[in-house]
Amino acid sequence: MPQVAVCQVADCAYNQDTTCHALAITVGDGTHARCDTFFTFPTKGGDSSAVGRVGACKVSGCLHNVGLECQAPGITVAALQDTADCLTYTMR
Repeated sequence: MPQVAVCQVADCAYNQDTTCHALAITVGDGTHARCDTFFTFPTKGGDSSAVGRVGACKVSGCLHNVGLECQAPGITVAALQDTADCLTYTMR
């Protein structure tokens, strides 16, 4: 499972100092490369000793997607408009 190398979405409940601490995230809703795990919460969560990884990717049109699993060496997540998006997404 590739690491979330950088998360630039500071208001995500799993983000602490640009590091994702969700054990596994899901990317995509079938057509958009959004971080489906993103949400806001008054306190930070996740496992502070772990760096988040991509558990599943539902964007079948991404070059890195093989069998709904991300094969990129690592991903970057950033806020685009009102969503947290995978910037590593590359169209086939």
